[in-house]
Amino acid sequence: MYLSPRHAEIVQLAKDKGRILVDELATHFGVTPQTIRKDLNDLCERRLLTRIHGGALFPSGVQNMEYEARSLIASDEKTAIGRAAAQLIGDNTSLFINIGTTTEAVGRALTDHAGLMVITNNINVANRMRIYPSIEVIIAGGVVRGSDGGVVGEAAVDFIRQFRVDFAVIGVSAIDNDGALLDFDFREVKVAQAIIANARHVILVADSTKFERTAPVRIGHLSQVNTFITNRCDLPQIRRICADANVRLIETDAQATLI
Repeated sequence: MYLSPRHAEIVQLAKDKGRILVDELATHFGVTPQTIRKDLNDLCERRLLTRIHGGALFPSGVQNMEYEARSLIASDEKTAIGRAAAQLIGDNTSLFINIGTTTEAVGRALTDHAGLMVITNNINVANRMRIYPSIEVIIAGGVVRGSDGGVVGEAAVDFIRQFRVDFAVIGVSAIDNDGALLDFDFREVKVAQAIIANARHVILVADSTKFERTAPVRIGHLSQVNTFITNRCDLPQIRRICADANVRLIETDAQATLI
C-alpha cells in the first residue's frame, strides 16, 4: 500500500503515541488544520486509523496498542482520574487493582494511604507500591504478559477468588454505547470478572477515549459497577445507564472547572 511521506509519518506517529491531534500535527508539519483533517480522513477511509473528535487513534481493530503508547494517551486525564479514585478509598481497607495504565494511575495516587492491603495482577502496580511500608502488596500468580506486565490465566482467576475485598479498581480497553465493558485478551477478562465478583464496591476508571475504541471480548456491563470515574462523559446513553443502574458518575473535568 503506497503512502505519501506525510501520510506515512502520520501513521507512524499514531502508532508511537496511540492518539494524534489535528492541531499538533498541523504545527509539526507546518500545514493548515484543514490539510491535516483531509489527511486523517483519507487514512481513516483506508482503515489505517480511526477518526475521533480532534484527531485519530491507532489501531482500530482487534489488536491492542503497545503499552508505551497507551500510557501516553490522556496521561493528565488519567492522573486526575487516579486522584479521584484514591479519594474514595480510605485507610485500612483492602482492594483489587487490575491491569491498565489508568489503574496504575490510581495505584500512584494511593501511595500516601496507610494500612492498605492491595491484591493485584499488575506487576507495575506491585512494583511501585511494594516500597511503602504502610501498604501490603499481594500479587497474583499466573502467566505474565510480556507486553505490559499483566498476570493472566486460570491460576490468577483462582487466586483472586480467595479474597473478598472492600474495593476493586478496574480498567477496560473500550466502553460500547450500550454500556458493555470490553477488552482484547479473554484471559485478562476472566481475571477482571473474578475481581468484580469478589469486591463490595467496584470502581471503574476509564478516560473518555475508551468511548471511541472497540475491543472484541466482553467483561461485563457498566451497570455492574458502583462508581464510574472518567474525565468527561458526553454520551447521553451512558449517562442514562448510570442513572438507571444507580452508578455514581464522577467527571474529573467538571470537578476541575469548579475549583
